[in-house]
Amino acid sequence: MFSSVAPGVFWPALAIVLVTSGLAIAFPEGTGEALAAVQGDVIGGFGWFYVLLVAGFVGFALWMGFSRFGDITLGQDDEEPEFSLPAWFSMLFAAGMGIGLVFWGAAEPLTFFTNPKPGVEGDSGELAQSAMAQVFLHWGFHAWAIYVVVGLGLAYAIHRKGRPISIRWALEPLLGEERVRGRFGDVIDVVAIVGTVAGVATSLGLGVQQISAGLVSVGVFDEAGKPLMVGLIIAITMLAIVSVVSGVGRGIKWLSNANLVLAGVFLVALLLLGPTLFVMREFVQSLGVYLSEVLSLTFDTSAYTGEDGQAWQAAWTTFYWGWWMSWAPFVGVFIARISRGRTVREFVAGVLLVPTFVTFLWFAVLGGTAIYTQMQEGQTLLEEDGSIVSENVLFNLLEGLPLGGLLSGITIILVTIFFVTSSDSGSLVVDMLASGGDADPPKWSRILWASMEGLVAIGLMLAGGLIALQTGAILTALPFSLVMIGICLATYRALKAEHRLLLRAESRQRREELTREVGDELTDNFDDHFAEPVERTVVDVLERTERRGRKRKP
Repeated sequence: MFSSVAPGVFWPALAIVLVTSGLAIAFPEGTGEALAAVQGDVIGGFGWFYVLLVAGFVGFALWMGFSRFGDITLGQDDEEPEFSLPAWFSMLFAAGMGIGLVFWGAAEPLTFFTNPKPGVEGDSGELAQSAMAQVFLHWGFHAWAIYVVVGLGLAYAIHRKGRPISIRWALEPLLGEERVRGRFGDVIDVVAIVGTVAGVATSLGLGVQQISAGLVSVGVFDEAGKPLMVGLIIAITMLAIVSVVSGVGRGIKWLSNANLVLAGVFLVALLLLGPTLFVMREFVQSLGVYLSEVLSLTFDTSAYTGEDGQAWQAAWTTFYWGWWMSWAPFVGVFIARISRGRTVREFVAGVLLVPTFVTFLWFAVLGGTAIYTQMQEGQTLLEEDGSIVSENVLFNLLEGLPLGGLLSGITIILVTIFFVTSSDSGSLVVDMLASGGDADPPKWSRILWASMEGLVAIGLMLAGGLIALQTGAILTALPFSLVMIGICLATYRALKAEHRLLLRAESRQRREELTREVGDELTDNFDDHFAEPVERTVVDVLERTERRGRKRKP
């Protein structure tokens, strides 16, 4: 039974997950206090590092897409893509950040509008613009560039070089095959598994908070307490197990396609039922504001806004950079697995540009509608005490629209399917890593890791809810960020070496063709222009020699 796993990866990763989740469940208050204390140290010491690192990842992704390496195929040179473009995009969204888009779609822009980032001032219009630009920063190019870094390195190693599906092999050009196969490679994969489990658990925790809020909103339950959330995690994890056992080509693909269609229907319905013209104008204007300020936003560390600024930075930007990096092993492996046959340029464009544009549109519709509603006199999406409860904002917004009950039901279904696809995709990726890169790991271990993700989500939920979930994501991202730096260096080295070989091969081929063409041309020219004169010269010489010989005879 255990012969299919990689012992140096499977057992250490499983032990870490079991111990951490067990402590969180057994000692929720103490775990919550410990996480809060560690979070302060990490944010205070490494927040600037996260900001600088993510900026570098954006530059690396753009460089790879526009560089001379863009024509290299992630597979054999004549290989066709495994999945069609629509299926590929749907799986990218389902695995990438689906739950977060629904959870924060209306809540985050509204939060930044009503409680601006420290240092941001102005009238309502200026605050709204600043809010949308900040949201675009958190969810746009920077987030997907993190996925490009890991996904591209892995896709090249897996599909071009025929390596197993494992994070370690993305570092082979930098570390060498011997180190990658040994303990050093085991450590890399263990870090990737722990980060993946924590990242997926964070998303699952956000998802059940919103599902429970939705069920209360439509009147199914009276209160969204922790018992309900724990029950939802258990129930939906069971659905994820059914999906992950069926594999990528069936359950995961079908659920992803269905959810993409459902999300599109929801987005169009909200756009048509809400302030349509305002939202479209706001989308274009917010896009312009974001593009004009993206450089300053990228490197903003809230250095001049005191403790309030640092607290805001920790709760939002640093959390997002940590969350995306903790998800990077999972999403990187998954998008590498489904990207066989794409070129480097297609991969970067597909993963970086298209999802970013659709994400911007999503936040423009949900966030723009929420801000518009809040700006209208006599309307509010806030709680009775004036606070914002993130999981309630979207349902509060839908209650004021036509067909609000139907849209609330669609939202619950959306989050549930995103929950399932995140869990089953994450479980499959973790199982691949724990099985030594096996593309089709055994079903029992898929079930095990899906259960582990649900267990960690329960533990973090009991240990402090959203704060504990955010802290877990930030902490697990720190060690993996070093791995990502190595992947950047390794990917560049590998692509540069192949491009150099390609140039040599093309140069050799051109020389051979030139030699062949020049040689034939010289032969033809010789026959046409020199053969007859040479023949006449030879005849003349022979005739003169013969005449001299006759004269010398007596």
